[in-house]
Amino acid sequence: MVIGGEEYCAAEERVLTVRKTSHFSPGDGFAAYDHRTGGLAFRADTYGRGHGGGAASAGELALLGPAGEALITVRRRRPSLHNRWEGFLGARADGQKPLFSARRSSILGGAAAGAVVELLGPLTPSLPSAHAAAELRVDGSFPRRCCRVVVPRAESGGEAVVAEIRRKVDEGARVVMGRDVFVLRVGAGFDAAFAMAIVLVLDQIAGDEDHGDAGEETNRGKIW
Repeated sequence: MVIGGEEYCAAEERVLTVRKTSHFSPGDGFAAYDHRTGGLAFRADTYGRGHGGGAASAGELALLGPAGEALITVRRRRPSLHNRWEGFLGARADGQKPLFSARRSSILGGAAAGAVVELLGPLTPSLPSAHAAAELRVDGSFPRRCCRVVVPRAESGGEAVVAEIRRKVDEGARVVMGRDVFVLRVGAGFDAAFAMAIVLVLDQIAGDEDHGDAGEETNRGKIW
């Protein structure tokens, strides 16, 4: 499924190191770096009108490419008991229809409540037909940086993990880094820009509401 563009659907697994860039300023956001090249792959910022002409209006978040181009804009849908967000291609224009929506799995919330992402289309297929799905599921806890994006397999009735968020490990020091820096693993054929947009929404839905780190594990193995 192509959301940001076919160029973000790599033939092989892609690993991004994501860093939360700010917690206090109006431009709170993220920067994501490609593990292989070390270069900036995506960044995300919030803007209000009049703040430098950003890609998003007040109350929206813009996922930008390395050159600052708007790839996906997400905004909260109101009213919404499930904390529902919608995603739009590029810089959202008035009257533009969303490509996807995301919400908490449960109205009760909580860090382990997970999320559901609904694809609204039309989308360009990039996954094998066996992975085709109108809905994706996010299992686990984003505040603990331990969750995965799952899609059902249409033919076998099973499921496949297409993206995963894990705590980043400093291999040299053998320590788990703080939650402001984490790893986003994107499966082959899955849109990395879409995966980052899901990260933006998860941060808004769950944020850092769960501050417990006890019992967390770091999975260094491959998941595909």
